[in-house]
Amino acid sequence: MSEVNVPRPEERVQVHPPVQEHSTVHTYGRAAAFFDLDRTLISGSSVFTFGTAAWRAGLVPTTRMLRDAKSAVWFKLAGASDDTTAKVRERILGAVNGQQQDDLVALNEEIVPKLLARVRPEAKRLLEVHRRAHRATYIISASPQELVEPLAKALGMTGGIGTVATVVDGIYTGALSGPFCYAEGKVEAIAQLARWEGFDLSECYAYSDSASDLPMLEAIGHPVAVNPDSRLERWARDRGWPIVVFSRRTKSVIRRTTAGVGAATLTAGGFVAGFRVARHAKR
Repeated sequence: MSEVNVPRPEERVQVHPPVQEHSTVHTYGRAAAFFDLDRTLISGSSVFTFGTAAWRAGLVPTTRMLRDAKSAVWFKLAGASDDTTAKVRERILGAVNGQQQDDLVALNEEIVPKLLARVRPEAKRLLEVHRRAHRATYIISASPQELVEPLAKALGMTGGIGTVATVVDGIYTGALSGPFCYAEGKVEAIAQLARWEGFDLSECYAYSDSASDLPMLEAIGHPVAVNPDSRLERWARDRGWPIVVFSRRTKSVIRRTTAGVGAATLTAGGFVAGFRVARHAKR
């Protein structure tokens, strides 16, 4: 496996939103593309990969590993609500509470290459489309910032926006240090970044597979449902959002809706760049 350049702990920025020496506006303009991580940018769950690596390193006991795996399935099926959001937050923060930050950062040597291998080919093409259009690109995920940022950098993206946990004397306290990047929290995190970088959210793009990201998708000018769950698919059809399916067997992208100006713009500016597009009749 090829060597992956994972930033060292001292190279990571420990504030939210990420601070850069020069605003990305000067390079990318006023638009950005935000990609949910699990089952959108990658196949499967990054948190499960993170938890497995932590368990193998002796940082997570077997009972917690099994409990978290069961919870992850339940949260995926239940969708977003105030109650599930609180439980997801508890699960993410509880997994790192009391751990040495350096120990978790060291797991990236194992985790990042595994996640890179699971990045969808179509997602890579979309990233290239946005880069050529001079748009900034970000991962936005409830996963820990220590995982999201190195993965984004390894993909050549502008940055990663993840859950930032409070660290005192090198140890996680179990408290938040910024928005919890799930459901409404993603909107808060993106809004902070947009103010910092000068992005116009009406010109931005957002990609997700889950109804839990409806707040983010509704806050962005160009929302796209990617391999959506049933609730998100119904919502997207009702609003005329583009729905795309990343095929599991080929590298083709199947367009399943063509409704709305946003969908037409996305098709013209994105999927024609090397993608095979299959148009189905509008219902």
